[in-house]
Amino acid sequence: MSRVVPFRALRPGKQVVRQVAAPPYDVLNVAEAREDVNHNPLSFLHVEKSEIDLPDATGVEDLRIYQRAKENLDALIDQGILFREEFATFYLYRQQMGNHVQTGIAACVSLAEYESGWIKRHEFTRQDKERERTLHIDTVGAQTGPILLAYRGEETIDCLTAQIAERPPEYAFTTDNGICHTVWVIRDLAEIRAITEGFAPVKALYIADGHHRAAAAAAVARLRSSRNSGDRGDEGHHFMLAVLFPSEQLRIMDYNRAVRDLNGLTEAAFLKRVGENFLISNDFTAKYPERRHDFGMYLGGRWHCLTAQAEILREDDPISGLDVSLLQQNLLDPILGVRDPRTDARIEFIGGIRGMAELERLVNHAGFAVAFSLYPPTVAQMMAVADAGKVMPPKSTWFEPKLLSGLFVHPLE
Repeated sequence: MSRVVPFRALRPGKQVVRQVAAPPYDVLNVAEAREDVNHNPLSFLHVEKSEIDLPDATGVEDLRIYQRAKENLDALIDQGILFREEFATFYLYRQQMGNHVQTGIAACVSLAEYESGWIKRHEFTRQDKERERTLHIDTVGAQTGPILLAYRGEETIDCLTAQIAERPPEYAFTTDNGICHTVWVIRDLAEIRAITEGFAPVKALYIADGHHRAAAAAAVARLRSSRNSGDRGDEGHHFMLAVLFPSEQLRIMDYNRAVRDLNGLTEAAFLKRVGENFLISNDFTAKYPERRHDFGMYLGGRWHCLTAQAEILREDDPISGLDVSLLQQNLLDPILGVRDPRTDARIEFIGGIRGMAELERLVNHAGFAVAFSLYPPTVAQMMAVADAGKVMPPKSTWFEPKLLSGLFVHPLE
Protein backbone atom coordinates (compact mmCIF):
# COMPACT_ATOMS: atom_id res chain seq x y z
CA MET A 1 0.00 0.00 0.00
CA SER A 2 1.22 3.51 -0.85
CA ARG A 3 -0.05 6.46 1.17
CA VAL A 4 -0.27 9.48 -1.11
CA VAL A 5 -2.00 12.58 0.26
CA PRO A 6 -2.92 16.09 -0.93
CA PHE A 7 -1.29 19.11 0.68
CA ARG A 8 -1.65 22.88 1.02
CA ALA A 9 1.14 24.09 -1.18
CA LEU A 10 2.87 27.41 -1.23
CA ARG A 11 3.03 28.32 -4.90
CA PRO A 12 3.52 31.32 -7.20
CA GLY A 13 0.83 33.34 -8.91
CA LYS A 14 0.27 32.77 -12.61
CA GLN A 15 1.81 36.09 -13.61
CA VAL A 16 5.18 35.37 -11.99
CA VAL A 17 5.49 31.58 -12.21
CA ARG A 18 8.10 31.63 -14.96
CA GLN A 19 10.26 34.07 -13.01
CA VAL A 20 9.99 32.04 -9.80
CA ALA A 21 10.44 28.52 -11.21
CA ALA A 22 14.09 27.43 -11.07
CA PRO A 23 16.32 24.42 -11.72
CA PRO A 24 16.87 22.13 -8.71
CA TYR A 25 19.61 23.29 -6.37
CA ASP A 26 21.96 20.40 -7.11
CA VAL A 27 22.36 20.75 -10.89
CA LEU A 28 24.12 24.13 -10.73
CA ASN A 29 27.23 25.19 -8.90
CA VAL A 30 27.26 28.53 -7.08
CA ALA A 31 28.76 30.46 -10.00
CA GLU A 32 26.25 29.01 -12.46
CA ALA A 33 23.38 29.74 -10.06
CA ARG A 34 24.48 33.35 -9.62
CA GLU A 35 24.55 33.76 -13.37
CA ASP A 36 21.14 32.11 -13.67
CA VAL A 37 19.49 34.53 -11.23
CA ASN A 38 21.18 37.62 -12.64
CA HIS A 39 18.55 40.39 -12.70
CA ASN A 40 15.86 38.02 -11.39
CA PRO A 41 15.21 38.61 -7.67
CA LEU A 42 12.17 36.32 -7.80
CA SER A 43 14.11 33.18 -8.80
CA PHE A 44 13.52 30.37 -6.33
CA LEU A 45 17.26 29.70 -6.36
CA HIS A 46 17.45 32.48 -3.77
CA VAL A 47 15.64 30.01 -1.48
CA GLU A 48 16.96 26.66 -2.71
CA LYS A 49 20.59 27.76 -3.06
CA SER A 50 20.75 30.83 -0.85
CA GLU A 51 24.55 30.81 -0.62
CA ILE A 52 24.44 32.73 -3.91
CA ASP A 53 23.46 35.74 -1.77
CA LEU A 54 26.38 35.24 0.66
CA PRO A 55 29.74 35.71 -1.11
CA ASP A 56 31.60 34.87 2.10
CA ALA A 57 29.68 31.66 2.90
CA THR A 58 32.04 29.08 4.40
CA GLY A 59 30.34 25.75 3.70
CA VAL A 60 27.69 23.33 4.88
CA GLU A 61 27.88 24.32 8.56
CA ASP A 62 27.53 28.04 7.88
CA LEU A 63 24.08 28.54 9.41
CA ARG A 64 23.70 31.94 7.76
CA ILE A 65 22.97 30.11 4.50
CA TYR A 66 19.82 28.51 5.85
CA GLN A 67 18.66 31.61 7.72
CA ARG A 68 19.01 33.58 4.49
CA ALA A 69 16.95 30.91 2.69
CA LYS A 70 14.19 31.35 5.27
CA GLU A 71 14.34 35.13 4.94
CA ASN A 72 14.15 34.87 1.16
CA LEU A 73 11.15 32.53 1.32
CA ASP A 74 9.39 34.79 3.82
CA ALA A 75 10.04 37.78 1.55
CA LEU A 76 8.39 36.00 -1.41
CA ILE A 77 5.36 35.32 0.79
CA ASP A 78 5.22 38.86 2.21
CA GLN A 79 5.41 40.34 -1.31
CA GLY A 80 2.53 38.15 -2.47
CA ILE A 81 4.73 36.30 -4.96
CA LEU A 82 3.92 32.99 -3.22
CA PHE A 83 0.55 32.21 -1.69
CA ARG A 84 -0.75 29.31 0.40
CA GLU A 85 -3.40 27.05 -1.11
CA GLU A 86 -6.64 27.33 0.85
CA PHE A 87 -7.35 23.59 0.85
CA ALA A 88 -5.23 20.46 0.48
CA THR A 89 -4.98 19.56 -3.20
CA PHE A 90 -3.09 17.47 -5.71
CA TYR A 91 -1.42 18.88 -8.82
CA LEU A 92 -0.93 17.35 -12.23
CA TYR A 93 2.53 18.26 -13.57
CA ARG A 94 3.41 17.61 -17.21
CA GLN A 95 6.82 18.13 -18.79
CA GLN A 96 7.64 17.96 -22.49
CA MET A 97 11.20 17.84 -23.76
CA GLY A 98 11.23 17.41 -27.53
CA ASN A 99 9.02 14.42 -28.26
CA HIS A 100 9.28 13.07 -24.73
CA VAL A 101 6.29 13.74 -22.45
CA GLN A 102 5.89 12.71 -18.81
CA THR A 103 2.91 13.48 -16.59
CA GLY A 104 2.99 13.05 -12.82
CA ILE A 105 1.05 13.92 -9.71
CA ALA A 106 2.52 16.35 -7.19
CA ALA A 107 1.61 15.16 -3.71
CA CYS A 108 2.99 14.28 -0.31
CA VAL A 109 4.01 10.74 0.57
CA SER A 110 4.54 9.04 3.90
CA LEU A 111 8.00 9.21 5.44
CA ALA A 112 7.07 6.19 7.56
CA GLU A 113 6.89 4.23 4.32
CA TYR A 114 10.29 5.62 3.32
CA GLU A 115 11.79 4.54 6.65
CA SER A 116 10.26 1.06 6.38
CA GLY A 117 11.53 0.51 2.84
CA TRP A 118 8.23 0.67 0.97
CA ILE A 119 9.61 3.72 -0.79
CA LYS A 120 12.67 2.16 -2.35
CA ARG A 121 16.11 3.62 -2.99
CA HIS A 122 18.80 2.75 -5.51
CA GLU A 123 21.62 5.08 -4.34
CA PHE A 124 23.65 5.76 -1.24
CA THR A 125 23.63 9.32 0.06
CA ARG A 126 26.64 11.41 1.02
CA GLN A 127 26.69 12.59 4.62
CA ASP A 128 27.69 16.17 3.79
CA LYS A 129 24.94 16.60 1.20
CA GLU A 130 22.35 15.03 3.48
CA ARG A 131 23.44 17.31 6.31
CA GLU A 132 23.17 20.39 4.09
CA ARG A 133 19.61 19.60 3.01
CA THR A 134 18.59 18.65 6.56
CA LEU A 135 19.71 22.04 7.87
CA HIS A 136 17.96 23.73 4.98
CA ILE A 137 14.57 22.01 5.45
CA ASP A 138 14.61 22.34 9.24
CA THR A 139 15.59 26.02 9.27
CA VAL A 140 13.30 27.09 6.43
CA GLY A 141 10.45 25.00 7.85
CA ALA A 142 9.52 23.69 4.42
CA GLN A 143 10.49 21.17 1.78
CA THR A 144 11.32 23.47 -1.10
CA GLY A 145 11.90 20.98 -3.92
CA PRO A 146 10.12 17.75 -4.90
CA ILE A 147 11.49 14.22 -5.10
CA LEU A 148 10.96 12.33 -8.36
CA LEU A 149 9.17 9.05 -7.64
CA ALA A 150 8.35 6.24 -10.05
CA TYR A 151 5.62 3.64 -9.75
CA ARG A 152 4.34 0.83 -11.94
CA GLY A 153 1.45 2.39 -13.83
CA GLU A 154 -2.14 2.03 -12.64
CA GLU A 155 -4.93 2.25 -15.23
CA THR A 156 -7.26 4.05 -12.82
CA ILE A 157 -4.75 6.84 -12.24
CA ASP A 158 -3.82 7.03 -15.93
CA CYS A 159 -7.47 7.49 -17.00
CA LEU A 160 -8.09 10.18 -14.40
CA THR A 161 -4.97 12.17 -15.23
CA ALA A 162 -5.83 12.04 -18.94
CA GLN A 163 -9.23 13.58 -18.18
CA ILE A 164 -7.73 16.32 -16.01
CA ALA A 165 -5.18 17.20 -18.70
CA GLU A 166 -8.01 18.08 -21.11
CA ARG A 167 -8.90 21.12 -18.98
CA PRO A 168 -7.30 24.57 -19.12
CA PRO A 169 -4.12 24.47 -17.01
CA GLU A 170 -3.12 26.69 -14.10
CA TYR A 171 0.41 27.17 -15.44
CA ALA A 172 1.82 26.68 -18.93
CA PHE A 173 5.26 28.03 -19.83
CA THR A 174 8.50 27.10 -21.54
CA THR A 175 11.88 27.51 -19.87
CA ASP A 176 15.00 28.78 -21.61
CA ASN A 177 16.16 25.23 -22.28
CA GLY A 178 13.05 24.55 -24.38
CA ILE A 179 11.20 22.34 -21.89
CA CYS A 180 7.45 22.92 -21.60
CA HIS A 181 5.95 22.81 -18.10
CA THR A 182 2.19 22.54 -17.55
CA VAL A 183 0.36 22.31 -14.22
CA TRP A 184 -3.28 21.63 -13.36
CA VAL A 185 -4.72 22.10 -9.85
CA ILE A 186 -6.88 19.18 -8.67
CA ARG A 187 -9.42 20.54 -6.18
CA ASP A 188 -12.42 18.30 -6.82
CA LEU A 189 -12.97 16.17 -3.70
CA ALA A 190 -14.09 13.13 -5.71
CA GLU A 191 -10.94 13.31 -7.84
CA ILE A 192 -8.74 13.77 -4.76
CA ARG A 193 -10.34 10.68 -3.23
CA ALA A 194 -9.92 8.74 -6.49
CA ILE A 195 -6.20 9.56 -6.63
CA THR A 196 -5.68 8.65 -2.98
CA GLU A 197 -7.51 5.35 -3.45
CA GLY A 198 -5.82 4.74 -6.80
CA PHE A 199 -2.40 4.73 -5.18
CA ALA A 200 -3.46 2.54 -2.26
CA PRO A 201 -2.85 -0.77 -4.14
CA VAL A 202 0.53 0.39 -5.50
CA LYS A 203 2.97 -1.94 -3.76
CA ALA A 204 6.06 0.24 -3.92
CA LEU A 205 7.31 3.66 -4.92
CA TYR A 206 10.84 4.15 -6.24
CA ILE A 207 13.06 7.17 -5.76
CA ALA A 208 14.29 8.05 -9.23
CA ASP A 209 15.88 11.40 -8.38
CA GLY A 210 16.23 13.16 -5.03
CA HIS A 211 17.80 10.66 -2.63
CA HIS A 212 19.40 13.42 -0.55
CA ARG A 213 16.14 15.36 -0.31
CA ALA A 214 14.36 12.21 0.87
CA ALA A 215 17.00 11.30 3.44
CA ALA A 216 17.01 14.88 4.73
CA ALA A 217 13.21 14.97 4.98
CA ALA A 218 13.32 11.81 7.08
CA ALA A 219 16.09 13.25 9.27
CA VAL A 220 14.03 16.41 9.89
CA ALA A 221 10.99 14.31 10.80
CA ARG A 222 13.06 12.48 13.42
CA LEU A 223 14.48 15.76 14.77
CA ARG A 224 11.10 17.44 15.05
CA SER A 225 9.49 14.39 16.63
CA SER A 226 12.23 14.24 19.25
CA ARG A 227 11.66 17.91 20.12
CA ASN A 228 7.92 17.50 20.55
CA SER A 229 6.70 15.09 23.22
CA GLY A 230 3.17 15.47 21.86
CA ASP A 231 4.07 14.49 18.31
CA ARG A 232 1.06 12.68 16.78
CA GLY A 233 2.65 11.28 13.64
CA ASP A 234 0.38 13.14 11.22
CA GLU A 235 2.10 16.54 11.24
CA GLY A 236 3.50 17.98 8.03
CA HIS A 237 7.06 16.90 8.80
CA HIS A 238 5.98 13.24 8.59
CA PHE A 239 5.39 13.61 4.84
CA MET A 240 7.65 14.55 1.96
CA LEU A 241 6.99 16.46 -1.24
CA ALA A 242 7.16 14.40 -4.42
CA VAL A 243 5.97 14.14 -8.01
CA LEU A 244 4.92 10.59 -8.88
CA PHE A 245 5.25 9.34 -12.47
CA PRO A 246 4.33 6.03 -14.10
CA SER A 247 7.66 4.29 -14.64
CA GLU A 248 6.99 3.70 -18.33
CA GLN A 249 6.92 7.46 -18.93
CA LEU A 250 10.33 8.13 -17.41
CA ARG A 251 13.64 7.91 -19.20
CA ILE A 252 17.21 7.78 -18.00
CA MET A 253 19.91 9.57 -19.95
CA ASP A 254 23.54 8.56 -20.11
CA TYR A 255 25.82 9.53 -17.24
CA ASN A 256 29.32 9.74 -18.69
CA ARG A 257 32.82 9.77 -17.23
CA ALA A 258 36.12 11.57 -17.76
CA VAL A 259 39.43 10.75 -16.06
CA ARG A 260 42.29 13.20 -15.64
CA ASP A 261 45.21 10.87 -16.40
CA LEU A 262 46.06 7.38 -17.66
CA ASN A 263 47.44 6.21 -14.32
CA GLY A 264 51.05 6.43 -15.54
CA LEU A 265 50.43 4.50 -18.78
CA THR A 266 51.25 5.62 -22.28
CA GLU A 267 48.35 5.68 -24.74
CA ALA A 268 49.69 2.55 -26.41
CA ALA A 269 50.04 0.67 -23.12
CA PHE A 270 46.60 1.85 -22.02
CA LEU A 271 44.96 0.64 -25.23
CA LYS A 272 46.69 -2.72 -24.92
CA ARG A 273 45.29 -3.17 -21.40
CA VAL A 274 41.82 -2.11 -22.50
CA GLY A 275 41.94 -4.65 -25.33
CA GLU A 276 42.17 -7.49 -22.83
CA ASN A 277 38.46 -7.17 -21.97
CA PHE A 278 37.03 -5.01 -24.73
CA LEU A 279 37.02 -5.17 -28.51
CA ILE A 280 38.30 -1.80 -29.76
CA SER A 281 36.96 -0.25 -32.96
CA ASN A 282 38.61 2.93 -34.18
CA ASP A 283 37.05 5.99 -35.84
CA PHE A 284 33.80 5.71 -33.91
CA THR A 285 31.92 8.53 -35.65
CA ALA A 286 28.68 7.94 -33.73
CA LYS A 287 30.51 8.81 -30.46
CA TYR A 288 27.52 7.56 -28.45
CA PRO A 289 26.84 3.82 -27.98
CA GLU A 290 23.60 2.53 -29.48
CA ARG A 291 23.31 -0.67 -27.47
CA ARG A 292 24.12 -2.15 -24.08
CA HIS A 293 27.71 -3.22 -23.40
CA ASP A 294 29.16 -0.80 -25.96
CA PHE A 295 31.08 2.29 -24.82
CA GLY A 296 32.40 5.35 -26.57
CA MET A 297 35.96 6.33 -25.62
CA TYR A 298 37.55 9.67 -26.53
CA LEU A 299 41.34 9.50 -26.33
CA GLY A 300 44.01 11.59 -27.99
CA GLY A 301 41.50 13.52 -30.10
CA ARG A 302 39.94 10.35 -31.50
CA TRP A 303 36.77 8.36 -30.75
CA HIS A 304 36.87 4.59 -30.28
CA CYS A 305 34.08 2.09 -29.65
CA LEU A 306 34.64 -0.46 -26.88
CA THR A 307 32.55 -3.64 -26.89
CA ALA A 308 32.62 -5.72 -23.74
CA GLN A 309 33.76 -9.27 -24.45
CA ALA A 310 31.47 -12.12 -23.44
CA GLU A 311 33.84 -13.25 -20.69
CA ILE A 312 33.15 -10.19 -18.55
CA LEU A 313 29.37 -10.03 -18.96
CA ARG A 314 27.28 -10.77 -15.86
CA GLU A 315 23.62 -10.97 -16.75
CA ASP A 316 22.82 -13.00 -13.62
CA ASP A 317 23.21 -10.01 -11.27
CA PRO A 318 21.27 -6.70 -11.41
CA ILE A 319 24.36 -4.71 -10.35
CA SER A 320 27.22 -6.42 -12.16
CA GLY A 321 25.17 -6.53 -15.35
CA LEU A 322 24.97 -2.75 -15.55
CA ASP A 323 27.24 -1.01 -18.05
CA VAL A 324 28.48 1.38 -15.35
CA SER A 325 29.61 -1.69 -13.39
CA LEU A 326 31.30 -3.27 -16.40
CA LEU A 327 33.28 -0.10 -17.02
CA GLN A 328 34.19 0.38 -13.37
CA GLN A 329 35.17 -3.24 -12.67
CA ASN A 330 37.04 -3.91 -15.90
CA LEU A 331 38.62 -0.58 -16.84
CA LEU A 332 38.34 2.34 -14.44
CA ASP A 333 39.50 0.39 -11.39
CA PRO A 334 42.06 -2.15 -12.67
CA ILE A 335 43.57 0.00 -15.42
CA LEU A 336 43.08 3.64 -14.45
CA GLY A 337 43.25 3.06 -10.69
CA VAL A 338 39.90 4.71 -9.88
CA ARG A 339 39.14 2.54 -6.85
CA ASP A 340 36.30 4.56 -5.33
CA PRO A 341 34.54 6.82 -7.83
CA ARG A 342 32.67 8.51 -4.96
CA THR A 343 35.83 10.05 -3.56
CA ASP A 344 38.50 9.95 -6.31
CA ALA A 345 39.15 13.51 -7.50
CA ARG A 346 40.60 12.20 -10.78
CA ILE A 347 37.18 11.27 -12.17
CA GLU A 348 34.42 13.61 -13.32
CA PHE A 349 30.79 12.68 -14.09
CA ILE A 350 28.96 14.37 -16.95
CA GLY A 351 25.20 14.23 -17.43
CA GLY A 352 24.14 13.21 -20.90
CA ILE A 353 22.20 16.42 -21.40
CA ARG A 354 25.59 18.13 -21.96
CA GLY A 355 26.30 15.95 -24.99
CA MET A 356 29.44 14.46 -26.50
CA ALA A 357 30.90 17.91 -27.14
CA GLU A 358 31.41 18.31 -23.40
CA LEU A 359 33.46 15.09 -23.26
CA GLU A 360 35.60 16.34 -26.12
CA ARG A 361 36.04 19.71 -24.43
CA LEU A 362 37.22 18.11 -21.19
CA VAL A 363 39.87 16.08 -22.99
CA ASN A 364 40.91 18.71 -25.52
CA HIS A 365 40.95 21.78 -23.30
CA ALA A 366 40.33 20.98 -19.61
CA GLY A 367 43.21 18.69 -18.70
CA PHE A 368 41.48 15.31 -18.86
CA ALA A 369 43.14 12.35 -20.56
CA VAL A 370 40.20 10.16 -21.55
CA ALA A 371 36.40 10.25 -21.56
CA PHE A 372 33.76 7.55 -21.85
CA SER A 373 30.18 7.69 -23.13
CA LEU A 374 27.80 5.06 -21.75
CA TYR A 375 24.53 3.54 -22.87
CA PRO A 376 22.02 4.41 -20.11
CA PRO A 377 20.32 1.86 -17.88
CA THR A 378 16.57 1.46 -18.12
CA VAL A 379 14.04 2.41 -15.46
CA ALA A 380 13.22 -1.31 -15.23
CA GLN A 381 16.86 -2.05 -14.38
CA MET A 382 16.82 0.67 -11.73
CA MET A 383 13.67 -0.77 -10.17
CA ALA A 384 15.11 -4.30 -10.25
CA VAL A 385 18.13 -3.09 -8.29
CA ALA A 386 15.88 -1.41 -5.72
CA ASP A 387 13.65 -4.50 -5.49
CA ALA A 388 16.75 -6.58 -4.74
CA GLY A 389 17.58 -4.24 -1.85
CA LYS A 390 20.80 -3.15 -3.55
CA VAL A 391 22.22 0.16 -4.74
CA MET A 392 23.53 1.16 -8.12
CA PRO A 393 27.12 2.37 -8.61
CA PRO A 394 27.65 6.11 -8.13
CA LYS A 395 26.31 8.38 -10.86
CA SER A 396 24.42 5.67 -12.72
CA THR A 397 21.23 7.56 -13.55
CA TRP A 398 20.60 11.00 -14.99
CA PHE A 399 16.90 11.79 -15.29
CA GLU A 400 15.78 14.46 -17.70
CA PRO A 401 13.79 16.66 -17.74
CA LYS A 402 14.41 17.82 -14.19
CA LEU A 403 11.59 18.84 -11.85
CA LEU A 404 11.55 22.58 -11.33
CA SER A 405 11.73 24.02 -7.84
CA GLY A 406 9.38 26.78 -6.72
CA LEU A 407 6.21 25.44 -8.36
CA PHE A 408 5.13 23.68 -5.15
CA VAL A 409 6.53 24.18 -1.65
CA HIS A 410 5.50 21.95 1.25
CA PRO A 411 5.42 23.92 4.53
CA LEU A 412 5.97 21.68 7.54
CA GLU A 413 3.44 23.59 9.66
